Amino acid sequence: MPRSLSGKSPLRAQTAVSEMPMKKRILKCTALFLAAVLLYSLCCAFSIVRYAKRDERAPADCIIVLGAGTNGTTPNAVFRERLNHAVTLYEADLSDTILLTGGYSPGNEHSDAYIAGQYLQSLGIPAEAILLEEHSTITQENLEFAKEIMENEDLSTCILVSDPLHMKRSMMMAKDYEIEAVSSPTPTTRYQTWRSKLPFLARETFFYVGYQIYRIFVKV
Repeated sequence: MPRSLSGKSPLRAQTAVSEMPMKKRILKCTALFLAAVLLYSLCCAFSIVRYAKRDERAPADCIIVLGAGTNGTTPNAVFRERLNHAVTLYEADLSDTILLTGGYSPGNEHSDAYIAGQYLQSLGIPAEAILLEEHSTITQENLEFAKEIMENEDLSTCILVSDPLHMKRSMMMAKDYEIEAVSSPTPTTRYQTWRSKLPFLARETFFYVGYQIYRIFVKV
């Protein structure tokens, strides 16, 4: 086979030349895809922040408090803020039923919902006003199992309570489970500074985008 002056065969030289544009095209497509993902994620983050300020509180059959974990025998700081807000809504006569969600944290004798119920009773909420959902571990299950309790108790509407940046994803899930809900985020939150808000926002954006992809392929 004849060789070029550089010592390489014309065929190899031609192959090397043809490979370069292909690599460039792959890199360009990859860069464009990543840029599109980043742009979409930023748009989602912006919509999450905007939605966080929406408080639609109105009379409803129940108040659903999304679980956030416990510290042994007491609700953690995030969960406690949600429970305090539920008490405010209850005392404003917007509902006479509070539905608490949350299963068993590792090592706990009681469910998160049960522990939250004890906390509410310590604040003066009567036991008969409290319903417990004690099997969920994630937000999607909070709402899935809460829906079953609502149906069993003949409850049609709810006020959904969670942290502000958690509300958009939660409301989307509530809609998917055909729960007639209005949003009422906590007016106070553990995430006060942008140093604490940004990691939470990044996490919420990741799960929000992930759930949007999930719901394309899985019918709730």
